[in-house]
Amino acid sequence: MTRTFRTIGTLGACTVAAVAFGAVAPVQADSSNGFELTLYAKEVPAEGADESGPPPKVGDVFTVADDLYKTKGGDKVGRDGVTCAVVRVSGTQADVNCVGTFVLNGGPGGQLTAQALVTFDISAEAPAAYDVAITGGTGDFKDARGYVRTTPDGDYERMEFHINVR
Repeated sequence: MTRTFRTIGTLGACTVAAVAFGAVAPVQADSSNGFELTLYAKEVPAEGADESGPPPKVGDVFTVADDLYKTKGGDKVGRDGVTCAVVRVSGTQADVNCVGTFVLNGGPGGQLTAQALVTFDISAEAPAAYDVAITGGTGDFKDARGYVRTTPDGDYERMEFHINVR
């Protein structure tokens, strides 16, 4: 999400660490109770989004949708939906609380949920890497826990998933 908060001052193009699992063969983690995989998210711009709006203020809420890929520019494997709320603004810093749902297109079936409270520098073009907590899921991800390391990567967001499904 270079897209992710690169324009947090406008909220029109803000996103959070959001990614889905697609028709990818997850790499088995060290434990037989988990998966590790990497996907790339690219924001689907909202129709009529205004990137020239005022700076964020507490209480602002926005939504974001991403398409998910196995590789940058590769096969589309899923989608996500994220809702975020600005909960604190102090100087050039903004705390944003985000909750997302991620859909798997094939392979293991089900959905994942994740959330994060992330602090962003409003004046920065791209955020630093941050972690998003996996809070649950359905289907094959019924008892999912873990985290996603989210790192800007050009027009994409690189998502490294570390999932336990005990």
